[in-house]
Amino acid sequence: MHLRKAEFTVETVPLAMGRSLVAAHHYAGGSSNTAVYRHGLFRLGEPLECLGVALWLPPTQPAAASVSTDWRGVLSLTRLVIVPDMPTNSASYLLGRSIALIRGEGRFHTLVTYADEGQGHTGAIYRATNWDYIGAMKGSPVWLDDFGRQVSTKATVNRTYEQMLALGYVRHPATRKHKFVMRLTGGVAA
Repeated sequence: MHLRKAEFTVETVPLAMGRSLVAAHHYAGGSSNTAVYRHGLFRLGEPLECLGVALWLPPTQPAAASVSTDWRGVLSLTRLVIVPDMPTNSASYLLGRSIALIRGEGRFHTLVTYADEGQGHTGAIYRATNWDYIGAMKGSPVWLDDFGRQVSTKATVNRTYEQMLALGYVRHPATRKHKFVMRLTGGVAA
């Protein structure tokens, strides 16, 4: 079954709504405490039931500079979630509409995102929505809490390996990540 575009819309959502959806349906189990853009997928006429979310943040300076010399104009897709049992093209619809909203504001010239092989992701959604494949790269080790949620070593302050262990987090090995880029305007490539 395919999503019928005439029956859905993508709108800006409160961060709490987006984070709740990520906590319930994303493998990371959580997200950042902030986002530049928070776009949710809704059935028309049902504005309270968010069926998917795309959260965007500026990447770290090195990550941004790896795709553009004008690194301040780079934005990263940090979470993309669709609730289970949605039509097969729901994620591409949400992502496409979210990108159109970002492009319309003109604040950013380049988008970057990653597909994690460790989660079985190949980047098919990014290929389907016309991102450029940059290549595979080694990811960073992943730290998980007692509930299986990912925890960043930079969540509040930079923490060392020893500090993460002392806090009870479990380190899992790095997996390859596939990097994708989309140019929204004539931003300067790296």
